[in-house]
Amino acid sequence: MKKIMTLVMMTVIAVSATAMNYSAARNEALFLSDKMAYELGLTATQYEAVYEINLDYLLNVNKRADVFGIWWDVRNRDLHLVLSTWQYDRYIASTWFYRPIIWSNTGMKFAIHTRYAKDRMFNHRPAVYATFKGGHSHRGNSFYSAHRYEKPNPPKGHGKTNSITSVGNNHNRPSTGNHNPSAPTRTFGKHPSGNIASNGNRTAAPKGTFGARR
Repeated sequence: MKKIMTLVMMTVIAVSATAMNYSAARNEALFLSDKMAYELGLTATQYEAVYEINLDYLLNVNKRADVFGIWWDVRNRDLHLVLSTWQYDRYIASTWFYRPIIWSNTGMKFAIHTRYAKDRMFNHRPAVYATFKGGHSHRGNSFYSAHRYEKPNPPKGHGKTNSITSVGNNHNRPSTGNHNPSAPTRTFGKHPSGNIASNGNRTAAPKGTFGARR
C-alpha cells in the first residue's frame, strides 16, 4: 500500500509540473506577447490578437506531444493572419517566439526567459488581458480570418523577398485559410498609454539595440 501511495504522489507531482493553470498561462502569454510587440513592432490591435493566440496555445499544451502538435500549427496559422509578411518572417526566424516552450523532465520552460529578465516589460497589458478566457483558436476555420488588423510598414532595410527561413525542423509555412479582405476591422477597447499607442500606432521602442538580448 505504501508503495502504491508513493507512485500516486509521484504521478500528482509530475502532472502539477507539466499542466498549466489559467493564471500561469495568462502571465506567460502576456510576457511572451509583450516581447513580440517590442521586437515585431505590433500595433495595438495586433498586440491584443497575439495575446489571445498565445494564451489559447498555452492553455492547450498539457504534455510533450502538444508542444509542436496541432495547437502549435493552429497558433502559427492564426499569427500568419494577424501579422504582416515581414513580421511573420521575423517571427519564425526567432526561436524564442516560434518555438516558445522548452520541455524538460520537470515540465515546461519558456525560451523567452533565456532572452529577457522576468521583470522586463515594454508595454501595458492589452485590454483583453482582463476579459479573455481563451477559446478563439479552432482546428477548423480561423477566428482571425474574419478580421483585419492595422499592420506597420516594414523597417528600413528590410528585404523585399517573401522567402521563409525555418528554424530547427523543416516546417512549411502554415495555411492561412480563407481570408476575407473585405471583412471589417476588429474593434478593441482603448489601449492604455505605453509603447503601443491607443490609436493603434507603435511609438518608438525603448532606447537600445532593436531586439537586443536583455
